Amino acid sequence: MNRNPDDGEPLLAVDHLSMRFGGLVAVNDVSFAARDRQITAIIGPNGAGKTTVFNCLTGFYAPSVGRLTVSHSGQRWWLERMEAHRIAGAARVARTFQNVRLFGGMSVLENLIVAQHIKLMRASGFTLAGLLGLPVYRRAERAAVELARYWLDRVGLVDVADWQAGNLPYGAQRRLEIARAMCSEPRLLCLDEPAAGLNPRESADLSQLLTFIRDHHRIGVLLIEHDMSVVMAISDHLVVLDYGRKISEGPPAVVRHDPAVIRAYLGEDEDESESEDRADG
Repeated sequence: MNRNPDDGEPLLAVDHLSMRFGGLVAVNDVSFAARDRQITAIIGPNGAGKTTVFNCLTGFYAPSVGRLTVSHSGQRWWLERMEAHRIAGAARVARTFQNVRLFGGMSVLENLIVAQHIKLMRASGFTLAGLLGLPVYRRAERAAVELARYWLDRVGLVDVADWQAGNLPYGAQRRLEIARAMCSEPRLLCLDEPAAGLNPRESADLSQLLTFIRDHHRIGVLLIEHDMSVVMAISDHLVVLDYGRKISEGPPAVVRHDPAVIRAYLGEDEDESESEDRADG
């Protein structure tokens, strides 16, 4: 029997997260959950605190307040207590960034091999087996190349596997960055504005790739995105932030009609605001 991803403990639980920078409160008492085998999108106007949430989840910031729990494989990890490399390796949380961060001087294929360095280091006995060329390391190396080629095929980059990553067109670099994250075999994939700078065709291809990842690799995807055509087409659940606070949460069909969300994106109608002011007076 197939398990309903809404049953049981969420893959990610964010409880009362706050992040302060001196006197500035970037995130203020935000709670939400992201579930396995679903795409959860965090949306909101510029400066709403979306990327700060990601930075807390992936170990770039230590939250001022709050608990960040990842649960899978019968274990729990409290991310606010962990260093960034352990969040990626032990809790299996992978991330991409607003600005592409590839190894531009390496080949496309090498970028995907490097993403698997933790597995390769373990197989090498932390260099000994690798130096001696032992069978356990050779098998791990072959598996790493096979996984890399699988993702090159999925993102349409097999023919440019030997190119330097920095020479790829921008849209191809975006796809490579997602492929690199998937080579770490995450359980939660965090994508920070993956459609930024893409044309409509590239955005449509991205949407297909993310739904493939959700449906065929059966992991959770947490997405920050300004392109509402992508968000509304693929998301199972939306979390809306404004000025660091959560103002709405739910399925896209519900959130898109929430008056608080409409005000956050479009602003209050001037005549309506004046009428409210007169009523208050």
